[in-house]
Amino acid sequence: MSDDQNSSNKRFSPANSPVGSPDASTNTDSGPSFLDLMSDVTPIKHDKIAKANTKRLRKRTDLAYLRAQAVQEQDKVIDGLSSEVVEIVESDEELIFATSGIQIAKLKRLRKGHIPWEAGIDLHGMTVDEARDELSKFIRDSTFEGLRCVIVVHGKAYSQAGKQPVLKSYVNDWLRQLPQVLAFASAQARDGGTGALYVLLRQSKS
Repeated sequence: MSDDQNSSNKRFSPANSPVGSPDASTNTDSGPSFLDLMSDVTPIKHDKIAKANTKRLRKRTDLAYLRAQAVQEQDKVIDGLSSEVVEIVESDEELIFATSGIQIAKLKRLRKGHIPWEAGIDLHGMTVDEARDELSKFIRDSTFEGLRCVIVVHGKAYSQAGKQPVLKSYVNDWLRQLPQVLAFASAQARDGGTGALYVLLRQSKS
């Protein structure tokens, strides 16, 4: 686990979960067709938004300015994850994703909460940049520890009424880019529903 105190404060285990306990049951049903699995998922059209850019400055060539610009550009990307542009999803939209090669039966078990999660992180209250950094560290640490499934709590929207679920949208985008992630799906109601994701991790070869 990371030594960062803030990270540990936001991480949790099934024993002290803020969203409920994992269902350790298994599913032995034969795999349904992909259309059957997706039958109750309602597609929603997305809009593109861009994070507001800071005020542009006149071009400068002095060394201090160039160094500052290099640091700023580096801060925008962590593990290849950008905080600049994201595709917005709806607050109650169910998210589901799988890399090629994932069996439909396994994806169904993940979506139904039948693969017990072993650790979690709560991103509530974080800025986009903070959430990006903490999520990246959490996924790396979990993979290093050999965890199979984790839960990520992103929430549905800002606390203010009428705000779009920006953090949920970023998490949806970031997890698709991380090589350690095999699949993810919105959680069952007991574990946070569409405000959280079950994440299936790639197992490192021993």
